[in-house]
Amino acid sequence: MTATHCPYCALQCAMTLTPSAGDTPVEIAGRDFPTNRGGLCRKGWTAAELLNHPERLSSPLIRGDDGALRPASWEEALERVASGIRTVQDRHGRDGVGVFGSGGLSNEKAYLLGKFARVALRTSRIDYNGRFCMSSAAAAGNRAFGLDRGLPFPLADLDTADTVLLLGSNVAETMPPFVQHLAGARAAGGLIVVDPRRSPTALLTEDGAGTHLAPAPKTDLILLLGLAHILVNRGWLDDSYLAARTSGVESVIRSVAAWWPERVQAATGVPADVLVRTARRLADSARTGSCYILTGRGVEQHSDGTDTATAAINLALLLGLPGSARGGYGTLTGQGNGQGGREHGQKSDQLPGYRKITDPAARAHLATVWGVREEEIPGPGVPAVELLSTLGLPGGVHALLVHGANPAVSAPDAAAVREGLDRLDLLVVCDFFPSETARQADVVLPVLQWAEEEGTMTNLEGRVLRRRRALRPPEGARSELWVLHRLAALLGVPGGFPTEPREAFEELRRASAGGLADYSGISYELLDSGAEVHWPYPAGGGGTPRLFRERFAHPDGRARLVAVRPAVIPDGAAALGRDEFHLATGRLLEHYQSGAQTRRVTALLEAQPEPRLQIHPASAARLGIMDGAPVRVRRSGTGPFAPRLLCRAEVTTFIRLDTVFAPFHFADGASANQVTEAVTDPVSGMPEFKTTRVRIEPVAASSEGVTG
Repeated sequence: MTATHCPYCALQCAMTLTPSAGDTPVEIAGRDFPTNRGGLCRKGWTAAELLNHPERLSSPLIRGDDGALRPASWEEALERVASGIRTVQDRHGRDGVGVFGSGGLSNEKAYLLGKFARVALRTSRIDYNGRFCMSSAAAAGNRAFGLDRGLPFPLADLDTADTVLLLGSNVAETMPPFVQHLAGARAAGGLIVVDPRRSPTALLTEDGAGTHLAPAPKTDLILLLGLAHILVNRGWLDDSYLAARTSGVESVIRSVAAWWPERVQAATGVPADVLVRTARRLADSARTGSCYILTGRGVEQHSDGTDTATAAINLALLLGLPGSARGGYGTLTGQGNGQGGREHGQKSDQLPGYRKITDPAARAHLATVWGVREEEIPGPGVPAVELLSTLGLPGGVHALLVHGANPAVSAPDAAAVREGLDRLDLLVVCDFFPSETARQADVVLPVLQWAEEEGTMTNLEGRVLRRRRALRPPEGARSELWVLHRLAALLGVPGGFPTEPREAFEELRRASAGGLADYSGISYELLDSGAEVHWPYPAGGGGTPRLFRERFAHPDGRARLVAVRPAVIPDGAAALGRDEFHLATGRLLEHYQSGAQTRRVTALLEAQPEPRLQIHPASAARLGIMDGAPVRVRRSGTGPFAPRLLCRAEVTTFIRLDTVFAPFHFADGASANQVTEAVTDPVSGMPEFKTTRVRIEPVAASSEGVTG
């Protein structure tokens, strides 16, 4: 038996793998662990089906002169990659080559991928798919607290909360074992869910368990400003906490003065009396109980996502929650290693240890660890959406290495991204299945799956975990550490790229030492001992399960309240045309990310074989759309030949009249990101996935296929 963790979300639920003589190479059992307590979701229970899937890649593939991918030896494939990189950099400079990483990579792989980009390729053009899901919350956390860790407290702390304000997260579907940690708040009637849909999580508030707030699209920021206004005007602030532990409160008090309850009601649609009751509940719980404020992608994946997350942090600070024993603030990391993946150098502006790439001291430290001159380390690159917009264009990226991501499906304006991928001189994809991005590649390199490799992951609590090998990989698959090692040697940088995860982690420890995300006191031996390990964990010290108890990470030890204001004051449905809607994208219980894995699991695909567009009955009736009928969704302002989403309608009262919802896990014509715009938050670079303006029309069932 092998003790390891689920390959999917950032809960990193513990599981045990036992060799099996059945249809899968291992049997999966849930293992007792603080995040899941033995439970798993449907994705976790069925994860073993992927380990011997018939579509598993087991040989490198190279695109031949006939345009088809053909099997090749590792030697031929890697030489093709190395020669292509050299050619592109000779023609277009170092930044002609880009790297696109993933929040699903282990800490060791994320670390060495960032090092490979900056030392072997010497390119600044590296970013990762975490830019699509965590960057606004990270930017808000860094400017408020001086440090970004999804949950600065153990998840089990929520068990004793009598009030939890959950904004923009559908945990009942995206990470079901999380729901057990909300039982206390539900029993106390204090679960408050903010979501434009009556999602499965919003339904948890019914029967006296809490409150569901369904604000109009683009008004989450105004809702939070309104709650802060009530706290200020009713005298419900924690004045002693604010005086002792924060700065900037005066500017925030001034900034919320204009958002009295009736004005917020007019903008959001949330009744003024409900706003007052919600603020009172938060204030009473913060004084006499245990209160937490949690944000998710629903309020962050907007062009003002950083400001909205900042407004949630401001609310928590006004209540005296962060760093206290009475509650706290956190954001729910999504991808399996979304936390660790953004700490060790995949982001365009960061170096390992959560260091800024523009910081001379950080650059000097990494230059010493890497054995290079500081001036050889490139400066900051560009965020993912901007990087992808330059593919194959003058001054842009002409060769792209993709590791563990599927931007052909997951990126906004996915049709334009696919066109960019086709323009490249060289596209290299490391994956274990032929994803949609891999199908466009010039070279596909088969790599290991989760149960075939050693390594570490960092979950949403900042808890560092061991991933353990339970199976031999297919004969032709290789570790990405080995791939990076071989490519570095072919590019003339033979040293400094270890192939063993333990050796890579030892270097990561040195690289992170002294940084905000300090792993220098962590070792495989410590993790194997069963100790609970939360970063920062400096050498000679201990871990930090609860951050900010004594001070925040800014030099003066204080948290920063930052005044934020809506860039535009929306006027609700009146801003939309008669047949226009706001399209929100999101997740389903059965699927994960771009669906490259879960669409290959029989039980999951049978349960959700295609996307459904949730639309209100009144809207459907006006457009002549029946439940289950095929519909076409196009971005407003585009012509008949623009990319469109084809799916079936799900007519439901669980969604607002002005909003429709589609999952983003499907590909080709069923891809919701055919329609989403490449509009980004100016601070974080996060795309606005939640409020694309669209038009919808019924489709004759025989005119266009509807398939996932």
